[in-house]
Amino acid sequence: MSQELTVEGVDLPALEKWMDENGLGSGALSSVHQLSGGTQNILVRFDRSGKSYVLRRPPIHLRDNSNKTMQREATILKALTGSKVPHPGFIAACHDETVLGACFYLMEPVDGFNPVEGLPPLHAGDAAIRHRMGLALVDAIAQLSKVDFDAAGLGGFGRLDNWIERQVGRWSAQLDSYAKFDAWPGAGSMPQVGVIAKWLDVNRPRNFTPGIIHGDFHLANVMYRQDSGELAALVDWELSTLGDPMLDLGWLVATWPGSSPAEAANANVQPWDGFPTAQGLIDRYADQTGRDMSEFDWYAVLGCYKLGIILEGTHARACAGKAPKAIGDKLHGHALGLFDRAMTRLK
Repeated sequence: MSQELTVEGVDLPALEKWMDENGLGSGALSSVHQLSGGTQNILVRFDRSGKSYVLRRPPIHLRDNSNKTMQREATILKALTGSKVPHPGFIAACHDETVLGACFYLMEPVDGFNPVEGLPPLHAGDAAIRHRMGLALVDAIAQLSKVDFDAAGLGGFGRLDNWIERQVGRWSAQLDSYAKFDAWPGAGSMPQVGVIAKWLDVNRPRNFTPGIIHGDFHLANVMYRQDSGELAALVDWELSTLGDPMLDLGWLVATWPGSSPAEAANANVQPWDGFPTAQGLIDRYADQTGRDMSEFDWYAVLGCYKLGIILEGTHARACAGKAPKAIGDKLHGHALGLFDRAMTRLK
C-alpha cells in the first residue's frame, strides 16, 4: 500500500488487517481518497481486490453518541438490503472501537450526484427531469414507509409507545438544554417557539401508522442518478428511527422553497423551475402511500419545530465560542425562518 496518502481518523494498515480478518479481499488498499459531503463524519473511498468500498466513521472528536449512531446507521442499511428503498449497499460493520478509534462500517459506492453541489448539464437543462427529481424524493420515502420493520429485524430500532405524545417534550427539552451555553439569549428571544409547541400539543393526531423514519430527509441527503431524475440513494441515516413516517414528508416540506420568485431564486438547487410545489409533494405522497393527509399540517409544523431547534443548537454553541459565529448567526436566521413558516400553518 502506498504511504503517500494518509487520512486523519483512518489507520489504513489497521483497516487492511481488519479486512483480512473478516474475509474482505486481500492485498493493498488502492485509490484511497477522502470524499466530501457531510460535515460531521469521515468518508473514505478505496479499492481492494477489484472491489470498491466507502468507509464511514464518526469525526475525530467523538460526541457522546457517535459510536452508537454509527452502529445504528449500519443496522438500518443492512436491514434495507433487498428493499425498494434506494440506499447505499451495506458490506460490513466494525463495532470494535479499538480498530480505528471509533465504530465504522463499509458500504458500496453510490454512482450519483448530490443536487446541492450542482446539477449536471442533463438535469440543469431539462425542467421535466427536475420535476421527476422532486417526485422521486417522495417515492423514496413512500417506499421506506412500506418496509415491514419487524420482518427486517428492526422491531427494537425505536420507541413507538406514545411516539406522538413525546415529540414536543423531547424537543422542548433539547431547546432548554442550550441554557448551559454562556451568552445564549434563550428561548425567550424566539416567542414563536412557545406558541408552536402549544399548538402541537393541542392538535396531536389521535393515532398513526408506524414505520421507519429517515429523520433528516431533504435535498442535501440524497444522491441522484447521472442519467435520469431517479434517486440513486438516500444517504446520512444517522437520525433514522421508528415512528410516524409522515414526519419525513413534513421535514421535506419544511425545507422546501415556497412558490415566490424570491424563494425560488434562493433555493439551494439551481435552476429551480420544474421542481414540484410543496403541495405537489404532498399529493404525490398521498397517491403513493394511500395515507390520510387530513392532519398533515401537524407533521409540517413538527418538522419546522424540530429542525429549527436543532439548528438553534449551533447558534447556542457559537454564543459560547464553541462554533464559528458566522455559522451560528446564519443557522439562527434559518431557525427563525422555520418558526415563521410553522406559524403560517397554525389554525
